[in-house]
Amino acid sequence: MRIHDAPATAAALPYERLVPALETMFARGCEVPPRHIHELGSDSNFFTSLIMPAWVPGRYYGVKTINIAPGNAQRGLPGLHATYLLYDGSTGVPLALIDGNAITTRRTAAASALAGRWLARADARRLLVVGAGRIARELPAAYRAVRAIDEVRVWARSPARAQALAQAWRSEGLDARAVTELAAACGQADIVSCATLATEPVVRGTWLRPGTHLDLIGSFTPAMREADDDCFAGASLYLDTEEALQKSGELLGPMARGLFTPADVRGTLAALARGEAAGRTRDDERTVFKSVGTALEDLAAAILVHEGARPA
Repeated sequence: MRIHDAPATAAALPYERLVPALETMFARGCEVPPRHIHELGSDSNFFTSLIMPAWVPGRYYGVKTINIAPGNAQRGLPGLHATYLLYDGSTGVPLALIDGNAITTRRTAAASALAGRWLARADARRLLVVGAGRIARELPAAYRAVRAIDEVRVWARSPARAQALAQAWRSEGLDARAVTELAAACGQADIVSCATLATEPVVRGTWLRPGTHLDLIGSFTPAMREADDDCFAGASLYLDTEEALQKSGELLGPMARGLFTPADVRGTLAALARGEAAGRTRDDERTVFKSVGTALEDLAAAILVHEGARPA
């Protein structure tokens, strides 16, 4: 069994390869049962463990385990730790132990870029990143695998973190700058990509011009939300999987208020990859993509890491 730490995992997942790998897996499909959720420990010392299995029958079987420990901040430790175990799908033999944080971060950014391949304007070049965390850090590189992005702006609640992230991107040769006026930045962007932990809307639909593609990553529980109702009004809505309709406050709130129904969703990544759903049809069409993540993406990334490390 090979062991891939975080740097090795990231190096094995360049977006030029990862985005097509996700497209192939969404088109072909795999088995993805519901995730398991377990609470461990006592009231004063506990963590939540998420177990996310997926498999391609007869080829590969993988399990990602994510442990979320809110009390770790007081111990000077990160609050989230993840690992990925990949097995032979025929024999059950362990093949690889892979850093789960690196897989999650890169496959999440790659899924947004994959959606952008169908939903962002072909001439999109201005990217606005909302948020300054681990996933936000990856979004320009991911989007540059599918669009000719040459201008990146970043906004975050902490101006210092936004400045630091813009500086990091500039050191990589990007035209990157932190902004403080979010409304104006939204109005100038071709793609607005949100990766925050917000529980109240950060982006407002009235700020978005026709033709904008809005990418919503952060809301993965019913209590979380990054966009207001106006972001969905008159827009074409796409999801990573239909599970988003049950999990994300981004969608649950507007549906409860009658803004749209599940039947109004134009398609998922699987439907787009299989040609069963059309992407953007007009330059002035406003599109929205909402993701909550799926074990299918983790498995596709893990296979790419493993097969890239195998002897020729």
